[in-house]
This record gives sequence, C-alpha cells and structure tokens, in this order.
Amino acid sequence: MGQLKPQKNVYAVIDLGSNSFHMLIAKSVAGGLQTIGRVKRKVRLAAGLDDNNLLSLEAMQRGWECLALFAERLQDIPKKNITIVATATLRLATNADDFKLRAEKILGHKVNVISGELEARTIYKGVAHTSSCAGKQLVIDIGGASTEVVIGQGFEARHYKSLNIGCVTYLERYFKDCQLNEANFNTAIEAARTVIDEIAPEYKTAGWQLASGASGTVQAIQEIMVAQNLNEMLTLEKLYTIKQQSIAYETIAELDLPGLSEERRLVFVSGLAILIALFESLEIEQMGLAGGALREGVLYSMLPELHNNDIRQRTIDGFMNRYHVDQKQASRVSGLALQLASEVNHYWPIEALSGLPLLNAVAQLHEIGLLIEYKQYHKHTAYILENTDMPGFSQSEHKVIVAIANSHRSDLQKGCLDHLGAHSRVATYIVRLLRVAVILSMRRQDDVLPNFKITAENEELAIQFESDWLKNHPLMASELNQEIKYQKKCGWKLKVN
Repeated sequence: MGQLKPQKNVYAVIDLGSNSFHMLIAKSVAGGLQTIGRVKRKVRLAAGLDDNNLLSLEAMQRGWECLALFAERLQDIPKKNITIVATATLRLATNADDFKLRAEKILGHKVNVISGELEARTIYKGVAHTSSCAGKQLVIDIGGASTEVVIGQGFEARHYKSLNIGCVTYLERYFKDCQLNEANFNTAIEAARTVIDEIAPEYKTAGWQLASGASGTVQAIQEIMVAQNLNEMLTLEKLYTIKQQSIAYETIAELDLPGLSEERRLVFVSGLAILIALFESLEIEQMGLAGGALREGVLYSMLPELHNNDIRQRTIDGFMNRYHVDQKQASRVSGLALQLASEVNHYWPIEALSGLPLLNAVAQLHEIGLLIEYKQYHKHTAYILENTDMPGFSQSEHKVIVAIANSHRSDLQKGCLDHLGAHSRVATYIVRLLRVAVILSMRRQDDVLPNFKITAENEELAIQFESDWLKNHPLMASELNQEIKYQKKCGWKLKVN
C-alpha cells in the first residue's frame, strides 16, 4: 500500500498541561475552523513535583504513555501544521529536559515550553477568537500548576500575568488529607489571595466590562449550577454556596455534587478555592464560561487568514457556505427584521437588551435546515445550530438563537420560550418580528416587498398596509391571518389592517 498523503488543511495542537494533556485537531473549512478530533487524558503531571521542583519518574512515565497515544494520530498531519506547547509544570521542573527529550522522540516533533506571559496572551487570543466582547474583557484560566489572569480588548492582551497557583499543586498542598472542612478551604483561599493581592490594584484600576473563565473549574461549576436549575453566570454568592455543599461531603472521595463529573472531582475543591480567592481579591461581580483557551489560541496563531475582526459574521458566513443558504433571501429577511426592530424600538427595547446581533444571526441562518427538507425545516435549523459551535456567541446567546430558530414559523406552543429564563423577553420580541419578516419576504423578490407601517403599543403588534394591498395579495393576506391565530395561541396580540 502506498504512503498516505498528509491532509494539508488539517492542524493539530497538543497542550501538555499540569493536570491534563490535550490534543485538538481541526480542519479549516468555509473560512472557519471545524474540530474533527479531541483527545484528553488526565496525567496530573504537577502531582509529581517535589519540594525541590524535581519531577518524579512515575509522573513522567504517565506523560510519555499519553504521548504515545497522541503520536499515532499525528502521523497523517503535515509537520508544519503541528504545534506542541508545555506549560507550568515543565516551566518549574528542574529536570524538565529529561521529560522533553523523550517526549520529542515519541512525538517526532519539538516541544515548546512557553513562558507564563506567552501562555496568558495565547489563552486570551483563544478566548477573543471564540467569544464576542465589545469592550475590555477579563479572562481567567485556572490550570494545574499556574493561573493566568488577563485583561484585553479586541484581539490584544493589555495586562497579563501567570501566577504560581494551580488546582493540582493546591490539592497536594492544602487538601492532602482529602478532608473537606472550613479550615482546609480557608487556608487554600487565603494562600491564593496572598498571591492575587499583589496584582489586584493594577487589574482593578484597568477595569473590564466582561469576565470569562477559560478553565475546567469554571465549566464544572456551571454544570453544577445547571443541575441545580440556576442560571449559568457565576457569582461569589453561588461559589460560597457550592463550597458549603462540598464541605457537607466531608471527604473528596465522597464528594458527589449533582452535575460534577467523576474526572473533575479530585481537583474540583482546590480549583474552587482559587476561584473564590480571585472573585474576592479582584472584586469580580459575575463571570461566564469562555468558548476557547490555550489550544484555540495556538490554533488561530497558526492560521493568520482567520484573523477576521467580526467573529460573529465569520460564524454566520461559515454556516451559510456549508449549508448552501440562499444569501439574497437571508439578507432580505434579516434587513426586513432589523427594520421592524428599529420601528418598534420605542416600545420593545430589543437593542437595549442586546438582541439585535441575535436577530441578525438567526434571520440570516433561519433557512439552513432547508438542506434537509422543507416541511420541518425550522426544526432542522434549530437542531443543526444547537449541535454546532458558534464562536462569537456566548452559551446563553447560542441557546436563544436555537429557541428562536425553532419557533420562527408554523405552529407555536404557549410557553415555548420560558426555558430561556431572563432572556425569554427579548427572545419573544425577536420571534414575533422574525415570523412577520419571513411572511413578508415569502415571494423572495425585493421588488414585491410591501409598504407598511408597524407599531407595538404595549404588547400588541399592529401592521398597517396601503389601502388595497392585502386585497391584491390574497396569499399573503391568508398567511398573515393564520399568523394572528398562531400568535394568539401564545397570548400574543397581532393586528393586521
């Protein structure tokens, strides 16, 4: 059999972290990145560091065994498309070179031990390329042996520090007996605060509009909150509650919080203690989960052609290319929907509720399900959107877009948007306007769009057409009459004159 050809548009990033080793494999398609493989193994390399920062042979062995697994997958990828980075443990270990030499032999590739500052900047780049923030953003990544704290704007990190506190090293140091009690927790929080307090004045002076957590700790806490029916924003109060819930289990072995995965359990409490210290010291009010981190940052560094400033538009364009969307119709519907939104803005504050980018996105993407079939295409659209990453949109925005796509045509169920909690109000406004925009654009021609006036007194939406227009367009009139009934089912008033 001939030699397999390496796949030119496939890229791999391996991140030798202090807690886990990760391999991310992505393909560049349709002006964006598509993840085609992820492998993660808990190696807990940092647990092998002794008081003199000597890395034990046992820990190194765990690392090498993991890399032997990764090596198999790298064979099909061009060498220039592979980057391997190592972080805090291999920065600290006095015998890091012993580990590196053997690792490079196994992988057939150079291992770059990156500085804490470069790690922090790269993490920020990964977050900036996968989430959308107009102002300054605080990004925090709690690793196994270090924690990166960054403030940036756009794609540029402005303040960045790597602190020697991590969930594996703190587990070894403050929860060594595996007991969960107030004293253990408070000692760990206090120790972390001592380190964070040194950078706190600079960070609080710089300020930020949005805080994001890019680590497994933040994701684990979100999963626990979802299991308890809380919304996904982290606050100090919620962290204190989870700390008390953890202490009730008395030992890490017994720790069984709803929503906490087995593989996170061991380092969860040490990560939680560090996060509490960060919230207290930097006075963070609330935090969401970031879409990407170090691996994504390395990946985007390898692909300069993806350095497009409008991440959301890049995401939308990627979907439209992949699902062969009729671009003229998509921009016709989104233009009309945004026009409707601006006309009722006085009554329905869609812009103030940050709804316009969501309305624009779902209006451009509402027909991606047509590629499957027509009858239930709104459901296919929602399914595709729900099960695909949407860089540039937060988790809660992603959920809103999916719910709107699912409800943008055909029959409606009362309470169909209630599961969106705080976002259900803006989603209701968007759904009502989008449904009207889709009907008014049904002939898929610019020159047959009607002239009309729309108002929204309180919750009643009223559309006024020119005198004989509806009489001359009986199909459109009948669709609008049907729409009045659909909206009435949900308790929404729509008037057409």
